[in-house]
Amino acid sequence: MEQLERLVQALRTRRPELELREHEPMSRHTTFRIGGPARLMALPRDRKEAAAAVRAAAELGIRPFFLGNGSNLLVADRGYEGFIVKLTGLDQTRVVNRRLRAESGISLARLAMAAWGCGLTGLEFAHGIPGTLGGGVAMNAGAYGGEMSQVLTAVTFLDEAGQVITLPAQECALTYRHSLFTDHPEWLILEAEFELAQGVPTLIKIRMDELAQKRRAKQPLDQPSAGSTFKRPEGHFAAALIEQCGLKGLSVGGAQVSEKHAGFVVNRGGATAEDVLRLMEQVRERVLRDTGVELEPEVKLLGF
Repeated sequence: MEQLERLVQALRTRRPELELREHEPMSRHTTFRIGGPARLMALPRDRKEAAAAVRAAAELGIRPFFLGNGSNLLVADRGYEGFIVKLTGLDQTRVVNRRLRAESGISLARLAMAAWGCGLTGLEFAHGIPGTLGGGVAMNAGAYGGEMSQVLTAVTFLDEAGQVITLPAQECALTYRHSLFTDHPEWLILEAEFELAQGVPTLIKIRMDELAQKRRAKQPLDQPSAGSTFKRPEGHFAAALIEQCGLKGLSVGGAQVSEKHAGFVVNRGGATAEDVLRLMEQVRERVLRDTGVELEPEVKLLGF
């Protein structure tokens, strides 16, 4: 606690323009709409402010938690007694020939729209993914046959010592929902570069609209959730296993296995993080008992 107070003082002295919030309700910053207060949150608007926050924290031995859209995150009901850096203010893009560069705080939906606006194809799959670019790169996000590793060429990040480093994509260990950055959560992704193909804007938009329609038809987009609750087990689909076990609609408190898509746990209203955790555990136990397949959570936990 004393260290965080010192961090507040240091940042207000060095970067008075940097927005800081103390005891910020995390329910405002997750798509689950669940979570108690974060002791300290910084909301940098550019790379310099983000770097200042990271370096000041490092000097005090504090490891920040980097937050994008909170679309794959469950925060404890008691909150988080740490330092969060929310990066949605870093959202600029630029295009040179067929290379699109974007800052890590941009939403994947806006990233796909930026590519479409330049007549570039390859990011249509990302249009409906609810996260930001930083989280999308770290998790090698994908949908409908596309994923980040197919078009990513380079990542620029800030390491724990505050040094800016750029790595080619082939050195980022991109596999299913995993990368070098999931192994090193202390590294802050600043920017990513993509090599795309020249396309026909009308056809690109048609494809994005098709994928959006598929999502609306199949996923419970009208209820708060964190997207797919469990990773895809090898040789199986998590939603199919959960449905096979008759768990659609199963509820604990305000949390429910979606009746529309069994792969989603939704907040029906007033769900607590404890409700979600208990429901996830019940689903995992039943699926393991009935099918022999062990489900691995895709949702990240904070503050537990």
